[in-house]
Amino acid sequence: MRVALLAAIFLLTLRLSHAQVNTPKYSNEFLTIGAGARALGMAGTQSAVATDVTAGYWNPAGLTGLERKHELGLMHAEYFAGIAKYDYAGFATAIDSVSTLGVSVVRFAVDDIPDTRFLYDANGRINYDNIRFFSAADYAFLFSYAHKTPWIDGLSLGANFKVIHRTVGNFASAWGFGLDAAARYQRNRWSFGLMLHDITGTFNAWSHHSELVIDIYTQTGNRIPDNSIELTLPRATLGIAKSFRIFKNRFGLLATTDMQVTFDGKRNVWLKSELASLDPSLGIELDYLKTVFLRLGAGNVQDIKNFDSTTYRTFQSDFGLGVRISKVFIDYALTDIGDRSASLYSHVFSLKVSFGDHDAE
Repeated sequence: MRVALLAAIFLLTLRLSHAQVNTPKYSNEFLTIGAGARALGMAGTQSAVATDVTAGYWNPAGLTGLERKHELGLMHAEYFAGIAKYDYAGFATAIDSVSTLGVSVVRFAVDDIPDTRFLYDANGRINYDNIRFFSAADYAFLFSYAHKTPWIDGLSLGANFKVIHRTVGNFASAWGFGLDAAARYQRNRWSFGLMLHDITGTFNAWSHHSELVIDIYTQTGNRIPDNSIELTLPRATLGIAKSFRIFKNRFGLLATTDMQVTFDGKRNVWLKSELASLDPSLGIELDYLKTVFLRLGAGNVQDIKNFDSTTYRTFQSDFGLGVRISKVFIDYALTDIGDRSASLYSHVFSLKVSFGDHDAE
């Protein structure tokens, strides 16, 4: 593992010396979509409360709270009327009573994009049989580790090593590597979470196969792309949550909030500046006997400009339902609601299965 990491750093260093480095504001933004319909129904407010397999995505320190020794999670969502597809799969296992390992895979892609470079044949006639198709896909592989600290009761620490792979057909591809660090503290009915994303910066090394598009780009006056290094700057998420049992413990109420802090320039969020931008979210989960769940969320505050240059403020509202059948959790979320988007909503489904003994041997 150490040798592979050193080799990756060495290769990136070589690329840095031969390629242009840039820090786009929304680099690797597909990693902010989320994992699990439970989370998306609560506006992604999970850094303090995720203690299942999805914690590998939201806050790896929470993996120490698995109900069973093993957990498997799956999720599928479609955006922009099904044009873009988003899939998540995760697995976590407790290796002993204080440590947990996890792996998560994320894919966000637009498939079957027509390649019309060869639409016209040698005689200048249109031949639709010459149309080829490709995908623009982003992949993330997260390898997680979590450990309960012996010196503070209720405190767990965690980390992710992540590998990024992005492709645009045969035209361009990128590989990237990064690290996340996290902590979670549980005290009675209060929980606190801190997730530090891309703590060392995540590098995506892009390779462009310009020979495939140079003719078309020259004819249309487009700039020929160069190989480059895309750097994802660090960001942080701080979460606080409290749970209640009400009506003779038959009903449960969980209230949680997350504050995401970015350092890549002014964003269109609730509080913004050139130094840092703050994006808060709120989530609520109501359960009956921990079997049936109702969820609500609000976040993604934005200022929208009218045609007359006046502005108004909007926010994204989310809704979710869940049911537990023995060791199986089935969740649904209706998310991305709002008048600022071309696609007003997306249906998200996820499945989670817990199995194995509660205590790791």
